[in-house]
Amino acid sequence: MLTRSSTGCWTCKRRRRGCDKTRPVCQNCAQRGLECEGYEVRLRWGSGIASRGHFTGADKPLKESVPSRPKGRQRDLNRERKRLEALSSDSSPFTSPVRSGSSYHDESPNNDHGMISDGESIPFRLQRSKQDETLFSEFMNGGINVLHATTTRDSMLHPRLPQLCQESSALYTICLAFQISLSSAHSPRFMEYFDAALREFRSELTRSTILSDGTLTAGLLLCTIGLMHGLPWTVHLEGMHNILQSHGLTDSHCTATRTPFRTHLVEVMGIMDLPFFSVGRQTPCIGIWRCYCQPATPREGVEPVSGLPRTLIDLFAGICIDTTEQSFWDWPGEAGSFLQCYLWEAYRLAGILTLRRHARAEERQSRDIRSFLAWRQPVACPADATMLVTRILANLDALRLACLERPTEDAFIKNAVLFPIVVAGLEVPLLCENPQWQLNIQKCMIGCRQDEILLDILKEMWQKRDPTLSVDDLARARGLEMGLI
Repeated sequence: MLTRSSTGCWTCKRRRRGCDKTRPVCQNCAQRGLECEGYEVRLRWGSGIASRGHFTGADKPLKESVPSRPKGRQRDLNRERKRLEALSSDSSPFTSPVRSGSSYHDESPNNDHGMISDGESIPFRLQRSKQDETLFSEFMNGGINVLHATTTRDSMLHPRLPQLCQESSALYTICLAFQISLSSAHSPRFMEYFDAALREFRSELTRSTILSDGTLTAGLLLCTIGLMHGLPWTVHLEGMHNILQSHGLTDSHCTATRTPFRTHLVEVMGIMDLPFFSVGRQTPCIGIWRCYCQPATPREGVEPVSGLPRTLIDLFAGICIDTTEQSFWDWPGEAGSFLQCYLWEAYRLAGILTLRRHARAEERQSRDIRSFLAWRQPVACPADATMLVTRILANLDALRLACLERPTEDAFIKNAVLFPIVVAGLEVPLLCENPQWQLNIQKCMIGCRQDEILLDILKEMWQKRDPTLSVDDLARARGLEMGLI
C-alpha cells in the first residue's frame, strides 16, 4: 500500500494520495485516469519579503511592517477561506483575483526551504462561452491591430494566434481582457477578466518547464495591457526574462536555432525593455535588445510592432552607452513610405532631446562634475532645442494630416507616434512660451490609447513651469507605469 509522500507528484500531493514516484507519469494517476502534473520545480508569486516565519506578508524587515494576524485557529481560518473561494467559483467562471506587485519564488514538491506550497491549488481552466468566442473574434478582426505600427499583413502573430491559444489557455484569456480594455479599462467586467488572465498566466508559468511561444506571447500581451493603462507590467517582463535566461537564452546554439517567430517575440521584449520608451518604470532596464537582438539578427528592415528601422532602435538601445547626439544626427535613414519617413524623422530628433534631457538629470544628480562631463561626450549636433521641437511637431502634424487624407495607406502607423510627442512635450520652458505647441501636441495625441493619462501628466508639468520636474516621479506618485509604444 502506498503511503502519502511530500516528494510525490503534484496531483497526488494535492489529492493527499500516495504516490509511487514513477517518472515521467506516476502509475497511481494513470490507473485513476487522472492527468499527472509531474514533479518539476514550479514558480509562484508570494507576497512580502518572506513566505514563512515572523515577517510573512511584510514589505520591510521591520516589526511594525508585519501585518496583524487574523484571530482564530489556523484550521478554522483555512476552512472559511476555502468556503469563500468555493462560493466565488460558483458565482463566476473566473477564480479569485491575484494581486499584481508580487515577486517570484522558487517552488517544488520537496519544499523544505521555507518557500510557498501550492499543494492545494487547483489549476484555473477557462470555459470558452459563446460570449468569449465573440470577444476573441472581435480581437482577431480589430483589437489585434492596436499591437502593430505596420500593416497586419506584416504581422507574424495574426496567422499563428489561434494555434497559440490552443497551446496556452492564458493567452486566450488575455486576448479577451485586452479586447475589453480597448473600450473600458476601469469596468468591473475588465477587472474580472484581467484578474483571471493574470492568475492563469502565473499558473501556466508554474506548470511549465520551459517558456513556450504561447506562454511568452501571453506574457507580452499582458505587458501591453499594463503599459497602455498604467498597470504594473515590467515585473512580468523581468520574470519572463529570468525563465528564458535559465533555459539558454544567451547560449549561442540556442540563438542559432531560434525560429523566426521566437526571434520576433524576443525583439518585442527588447522594444518593451528600452528604458526611454516608458514612463514611471518600476524595475531596472535589462538590456534585452542590445544583448540578444542586436547581435543575433540582420540589421536591416523594420521591426513590425514599433514600426521603426532596426538600425534606429540600435541607437536608442545605446543611449548612456555609446550613442551620441551626432549618432542620431548622422543616421542616414532607410527606404520607406512618406508616412514612415515623417515618423522616423520625429523619432530621430526626439532621440537627441532624450539624450539632452538625460544629461541634465545626470548633471543635477552628479556631485562630481568632471565625471559627468566625461560621460556626456562632447559630440553634439548643431540644432538647439527650439529647432528640434519645431521639427518634431512639424513631422507629427504632417503625419496626422496625411493619415486623415489617406486613411487606408498605412492605417496603423498612428500607433507609434506617442514617444516623440511626449519627448517634445517634456521641453517645459519651450511649451510654456508657445501655448500653440501645447494644442498641437493634444491634436497629435488624439486616438492614442494612453492619451488621457499622459496628457494629464504633461499638463501638470506645463502648469507648474518647473523644468526640473521628473515625468517618471510624477507617474510613480500616481501609481502609474506607462509605455510610450
